Amino acid sequence: MKTLTTRLATAAMAAAMAAAPVHAQQGVTDTEVLIGSNNDLSGPFAAFGAPATKAAQLVFDEVNEAGGIHGRKIRFVVEDHGYQMPKAIQGMNKLVNGDKVFAMLLSLGTPMNIAAFKLQDAKKVANVSPLTAARQMAEPFHPLHFAGTATYYDQIRVGVAHLAEMKGATNICAMYLPTDFGKDIKEGAESISAETEGLSFVSETTHKPDDSDFVGALQKLNADGCQIVALALGVRQAITVSGTAKKLGLTEMSFINSSAGFHTVMAKVPGGVTEGMYAASGWADLLSRMDKPEVQKFFKRYTEATGEELPGSGALLGHSSAETLVRALEAAGPDLTPETFQKGMESLNYEDVVSGNTVTYSATDHQGADEVVISVIKDGNWMEIARQ
Repeated sequence: MKTLTTRLATAAMAAAMAAAPVHAQQGVTDTEVLIGSNNDLSGPFAAFGAPATKAAQLVFDEVNEAGGIHGRKIRFVVEDHGYQMPKAIQGMNKLVNGDKVFAMLLSLGTPMNIAAFKLQDAKKVANVSPLTAARQMAEPFHPLHFAGTATYYDQIRVGVAHLAEMKGATNICAMYLPTDFGKDIKEGAESISAETEGLSFVSETTHKPDDSDFVGALQKLNADGCQIVALALGVRQAITVSGTAKKLGLTEMSFINSSAGFHTVMAKVPGGVTEGMYAASGWADLLSRMDKPEVQKFFKRYTEATGEELPGSGALLGHSSAETLVRALEAAGPDLTPETFQKGMESLNYEDVVSGNTVTYSATDHQGADEVVISVIKDGNWMEIARQ
């Protein structure tokens, strides 16, 4: 009886193994690959997160309509954390442990991504093109961490140095959220000031994500002699800072954002509220390159699908990041594993016409684009003034 039971159990196990999917890898079957995103669709950075995920979905829809990649359709699952850490932790656990995604794409927020790494790394879930340019996205090197563009730190260093030389300024300051994101901006401004003869980092103010009154902070910075102020704030906050400074008559104070404030909506605020604001980013503004057929195609597809008037910077990033992921999945081949995906990502080298930069990954470099583009808002549009 015992022998019969053992045989039956063995036969049942063999049958179960035969019926099991060929791919044991999380998030991968013969017909589907599951991609997750832990994003801000309702908080201070929703102007990036919401359009980014819409644009990425449009890329995936087009791929799926053409038959998928190596026979697999892409299913994209997005969670909204509203830029709140407790919700971000919940969303991360759902995507990695509940939905069991293969990779994360466009996850927004420096502290959110850093917190997610431990769990994602343990499950070999790749983190691709997060919506943050923090140094920690690709440093220290990890086989499954892939940053999209130049870091906040490098953006601000390049931007502040260029602006100081252009304006003959000497006193550098910062207004920032006291998070890993904000610290990157502050440290970038501090370090370039310390290394550049004639520059001094003289003052700073810190803020909460929901702060909306910056009169006192600006008066303090003005009293401290600030000439260039590096910003690490939400999009609405940066707009308010610019408008408040104009009302206070602080016309000699220049404000420079990183890519976190380089958004089309910033330039379109009525009444010239943001006119003269600067940004140092890892890509070029979409509207400045509407002569490119690829840009025109993206613009048309996005606006027709969403009903929105402009794609904006968030949509640009969503499209470009999804394009990177699709190229990597194609390069990985039909046997999709974390290891083949890593090799696929590391083989990429192409011109991204929509974002206006060159995307290159390698076995030793997991930062896709390195250029820093400096722009200023003029006549309601971002105008590129320098590139390094």
